Amino acid sequence: MRDHLHNLAESLPVDPMPLAGQWLAQAWDENVQPNPNAMVLATLGEGSRLSARVVLCKDLVVDPGYLVFYTNYRSRKGHELDSHGRAAAVFHWDTLQRQVRVEGVVVRSPAAESDDYFDSRPWRSRLAACASQQSQPVGSRDALVARWRETAQAFGAPDPLQTPEDEALPGLDIARPAHWGGYRLWADAVELWVEGEHRLHDRARWTRELTGLGDGRFATGPWQHHRLQP
Repeated sequence: MRDHLHNLAESLPVDPMPLAGQWLAQAWDENVQPNPNAMVLATLGEGSRLSARVVLCKDLVVDPGYLVFYTNYRSRKGHELDSHGRAAAVFHWDTLQRQVRVEGVVVRSPAAESDDYFDSRPWRSRLAACASQQSQPVGSRDALVARWRETAQAFGAPDPLQTPEDEALPGLDIARPAHWGGYRLWADAVELWVEGEHRLHDRARWTRELTGLGDGRFATGPWQHHRLQP
């Protein structure tokens, strides 16, 4: 039989976020996959059309309990997040036999936080964020690359295709474009899942109330939880 230590504790934690954070940290430490912080993000669009894509979670803030990811605000997901203000995310680490599901309210990250993260990115990635009109049609791959190279020229950067990959260019000033930045997914529902033998998986769900305080902040109510049948 499967080792009981791999299951959720019989007495479930009051707050699921510390355990979710521990699982993510373990996935990083053990390098269980190329991007251990990859998560599927689902959003709701016009006409109640659902869409999902994989994004990278750049932070899991245990207290007060939200995830952080970055994107182009003018992209399809950006429009859907700004219009509906809710999303769902799923982490799945197959080798660890674990899954985390998060649902909640989405708000834009503070501008200073987005600035700091943008400045930490490699210069080619910063140029790509400036050059790409994410989710919009493009005539060809060559046209996209040409726009990237033109953007480099506009910022006084060297040709990204002709510069050694390991060249950092620390003095290069590429400001974050206003249409690119972070989102915070404030959790009001979390489900933790552990794979079990014979499909007897271990599942538990936590829910809480969020009360908006303005400026993208929330007061958080106590978590309520219960086990779920697989």
